Amino acid sequence: MNTDSFALRHIGPRESDLEGMLKTIGVDSIDQLIYESVPDDILLNKPMNLPKALSEQEYLAHIGELSNKNKLYKTYIGLGYHSTIMPPVIQRNILENPGWYSAYTPYQAEIAQGRLEALLNFQTMVSDLTKMELANASLLDEATAAAEAMALLYALRDRQQQRDGVVKFFVSDEVLPQTISLLKTRAIPIGIELVVSSHQEFDFSTEFFGCLLQYPGKSGMVYDYSDFIEKAKLSFIKVAVAADILSLVALKAPGEMGVDVVVGTTQRFGIPMGYGGPHAAFFATKEAYKRDIPGRIIGVTRDTDGNRALRMALQTREQHIKRDRATSNICTAQVLLAVMAGMYAVYHGPRGLRYIADKVHKTALTTSQAMEKLGIKQENRNFFDTIRLKVNAQKVRTIAEQSGVNFYYPDEDTVVLSLNETTTVDDINQIITIFAKATSQNAFEIETLTEGKAIPESVIRTTDFLTHEIFNSYQSETDMMRYIKKLERKDLSLNHSMIALGSCTMKLNAAAEMLPLSDPQWGNLHPFVPLDQAEGYQVILKNLEDYLTEITGFAATSLQPNSGAQGEFAGLMVIRAYHESRGDYDRNVCLIPSSAHGTNPASAVMAGMKVIVTKSTEEGNIDVEDLREKATKYKDNLAALMVTYPSTHGVYESAIKEVTQIIHDNGGQVYMDGANMNAQVGLTNPGAIGADVCHLNLHKTFAIPHGGGGPGVGPICVAPQLAPFLPGNPIVKTGGKQAITAISAAPWGSSLVCLISYAYIRMLGFRGLKKATEYAILNANYIKERLKGHYETLYSGEKGRAAHEMILDCRPFKKNGIEVVDIAKRLMDYGFHAPTVSFPVAGTLMVEPTESESKAELDRFCDAMISIREEINQTNSDNLNNVLKNAPHTLQMLTSDVWDFPYSREQAAFPLDYITENKFWPSCRRVDEAYGDRNLICTCAPIEEYMDS
Repeated sequence: MNTDSFALRHIGPRESDLEGMLKTIGVDSIDQLIYESVPDDILLNKPMNLPKALSEQEYLAHIGELSNKNKLYKTYIGLGYHSTIMPPVIQRNILENPGWYSAYTPYQAEIAQGRLEALLNFQTMVSDLTKMELANASLLDEATAAAEAMALLYALRDRQQQRDGVVKFFVSDEVLPQTISLLKTRAIPIGIELVVSSHQEFDFSTEFFGCLLQYPGKSGMVYDYSDFIEKAKLSFIKVAVAADILSLVALKAPGEMGVDVVVGTTQRFGIPMGYGGPHAAFFATKEAYKRDIPGRIIGVTRDTDGNRALRMALQTREQHIKRDRATSNICTAQVLLAVMAGMYAVYHGPRGLRYIADKVHKTALTTSQAMEKLGIKQENRNFFDTIRLKVNAQKVRTIAEQSGVNFYYPDEDTVVLSLNETTTVDDINQIITIFAKATSQNAFEIETLTEGKAIPESVIRTTDFLTHEIFNSYQSETDMMRYIKKLERKDLSLNHSMIALGSCTMKLNAAAEMLPLSDPQWGNLHPFVPLDQAEGYQVILKNLEDYLTEITGFAATSLQPNSGAQGEFAGLMVIRAYHESRGDYDRNVCLIPSSAHGTNPASAVMAGMKVIVTKSTEEGNIDVEDLREKATKYKDNLAALMVTYPSTHGVYESAIKEVTQIIHDNGGQVYMDGANMNAQVGLTNPGAIGADVCHLNLHKTFAIPHGGGGPGVGPICVAPQLAPFLPGNPIVKTGGKQAITAISAAPWGSSLVCLISYAYIRMLGFRGLKKATEYAILNANYIKERLKGHYETLYSGEKGRAAHEMILDCRPFKKNGIEVVDIAKRLMDYGFHAPTVSFPVAGTLMVEPTESESKAELDRFCDAMISIREEINQTNSDNLNNVLKNAPHTLQMLTSDVWDFPYSREQAAFPLDYITENKFWPSCRRVDEAYGDRNLICTCAPIEEYMDS
C-alpha cells in the first residue's frame, strides 16, 4: 500500500472491493461503467492540466512555506474586520472538531439538537444585544445581510407606496464602502434607486421607502440616531442599522431607538479575520416581519412526548418551495461560525463581554488622548473604538509599515485607527512612537489605560443582556468543554456514519486539509492589507482560480461569492452585464427546467430576470422540444438558461449539447448550476457541454465541510466573453476590466476556507480528482443495484445507470400508511442521517454516497434500507402504531418502565447486529413542526412561557 497517496486515504473502496462491486453492478470495469453513464460526446480526450499529487506530508510542508509569505502586521484598519482572540476551548472543541464541522444542515432535527441549541444561543445573543424581537441563525457577511435588509424593507412597502412607485432607498455615507458596493449590485436589477449621502442632511422625503445607517459610522463616530428614526417613521420610511456587535455591549441598542432591522457581523466574537471570511453575519428584526425574514430561524417546539425540542422554523427551504416568488435565494448560513461566535458569548458571559468592550473603548480613548498630546487633531468627538486623525497620511504610512503596523488611510490628510480586543498598552506605545516620528515630536510612553468615556450619555447602554442561565454558567474552561461536548453528543455528523444526501455531497473533510485553518499566519490577515503583505494568500487564491478554471474548461474564475446561491446570482449578473455591454438591454428572460434547484428561479428574479419554466419528460430529462419552442418564442429577450448537470434527477442527459446550442442560437447564455460538479471533474466539464458560466459549491465537490449549514463557498467560472465582468471590490482591485459591483464584502470572499479546496486539489492531483469522480459514480451505482427489488430508482440514464446520485421512489408505500418522512426518521434508529427528503420529487429519497465511503459503509446503509423495506411490508394503513411511525426511538423510551408498543425494544433500537457496536441515540422523539410555527419562540426563553400546562 502506497502510504504517500492521499487518494488512497480519501477514496473509500479498497482495490480488493472493486471486483465484487463491479460484479454487483454488472460491468467488467470502471471504464465500462463510465461509458454506460456519461454521454460519449462530452467526455474529455485529454487529462486536466493540473499539478501532480502531493502527499499529506509534502502538502503541509508546502502550505507552511506559503504561510511564511504572509506578513502579520499589527492591523488597525477596521472597516468591519478586527483582530480577535479565539478562546482555545472553542478552537480545539469546535473549529478543529469534525463532530461540529462535518455535520449537515439541521433539517433532521431529532439528530441535530446540539447544533440547534448552539444556534438558538446565537439568536438569543443577537436579539439581546440589538434589542430586537427576532434574529435569524446567521447570514453570509455584513454586506449581504444589509442587502437582504434592503430587499425586506422593499417587500414591506405599504400599498400606497407601491401604488406611488416609491423605490428610493437612502444609504448614509457612513456605511462601509464594501456594503455600499454590494447594495448597488442588489438594487439595480430589482428597480431600487440608491441615494448615498449624509444622514445629517437627509430631508425625509416620502419618495423613500427605507434607509440604512451605520452604528458606529465607518469613520468611528457614534451618532444618536433617535431623532433621525423618529422623523423617518413620520414619513413612513423604515430604518435598518448596520451595527458593530461588540459596541452594542456599551452602546444603546438600535432596537431601543425603534429601528426595523439590525444587521452586522459577529466576526469580533472570537472569529479570525481569515483575509475576509468566513464570518457569521446577523440579521435581527421585528416579530411582525417573521414571515419575511431571510435565511434560517431556529425555533422551539415539542416532540411526540410533549418535551421541549428545537428545529428550523417557518420559511425553512422557502426558496425551494416558493421558487420565483421567494423573498430571498439564501440557502445556506454560516453555522459553524455562528456556533463559535455564540459560544464566545456563552464562555465570556455578560460580565466578560462588558470587560472586553470596556477595555477596547479605554484603549481607543487612551490612544486618542495620546495623539492630542502629540498635537494631532482627533476628529471624532464621540467614538467606541475608532479615532480619525488629521495628519500627513503618507508620512505615517511609510513609518507605520516599516514598523509592521497597518492603519486605514481614506485620504492624504487622514489616518483612521480601529483598536481591538488584542491591543495592549505596548501596542499603544508603538502607535505613539510612529506618530511622534511622523510629526517630528518627542515620543512618550503610557503605563495604564485612561478611565472615562467618549460616548454621549444619550447612547450609553443601560439595559441588561444575556441574562439567561446559558450565558452565566460556563465561564470555567472545564464547564465550557463539557457543555460543548454535551451538545456535540446530540448530533450525528460524518465522524459517526455516512450522510448520503443527494445534491449535498457530504464527502470526507480530511484533517490535513483542515489543519492550516488554525494557523494564525492564515487566520490573522485583514482582507484590506496591501497585497505584498498577503503573498501567501495571493499565491493560493491565484492558483485555486487557475485550477478551477482548468477543471471547468473555462477562461477565468472569481472566488468572491461566499455561497452557492450567491454564485448563482453572480453568474446571472455577469450574464446581465455582458448583454448590456452589447446593447441588449431587453434580454431579461431566463429559462429554467421544472426539475431545477429552487434557488435557481429565486436567483433569476433577484438578477432582474423573468422566469419561464420548461417541461421535463417522463424520464426526468429536459423536454428539448418544449425548450426549443420557448427559446424561439423569447429569442429577442432570451438572457439565459439555468441548467444542472448531471440533472437534479441524477442523470447525464445525452441531449445536453443540443440544449446549449439551442440557447446560443437564440442569443442567450448558458448558466450551469455546479451542484453536481463532483460527477464531472476529470470526465467532462461545463465548457465541454457548451455552458458559459457555472458556479462551484466548494463545500460539496471540493471538500470544504458543511459545518452544520455553512460555511459555503460558490465561486463562478466563466467563458472568455464573460471574464471582463467578474465582480470587483471598492477597496482592493479584483475582478474583470468591466467588473460588476461586489457580490460579497471581501475581495476574495471566504479566503480562509479556500485553503481546504486548494489542499484537496493539490493532494489528489489530476489523476486523483478523476478517480474521485469515477468512484462517486461507482458507489452510487453499487447502492442502486443492491437496493434493486426493494426500492425503485425513479430515473436512470439511457443505459440504466445512475450518475453520482439516484432518486428512490417511496410513494408506493403510502398504501401501507408509510410516508417518506417515516423512513427518514427510522434511519436514525439504524445510525444514519436520512438522504435528501422529497427533493426534487415529493415522496422520494435522493441518495448520494460520495467517493469517500467504503464498501463496508455502503453495505451497512443498504442493509439498513433493506431492513426498513421489510418493516414496511409488515405495516398497514389501518394500524399506524408501528416501528416506522414511532421512529425515532430514544434512550428514554427504551429505558422506561412502560412499553406500550406492539414490537420489542430490541427491534426498536437494535434492528441489525452492527448497531450494537456503535449505537447513536436520537436525543428527542419526532418534533412537532406545526406547533413550533404556531407558537414561535426563537430565543432561550424559559420553557414555562410557551408550553401547554
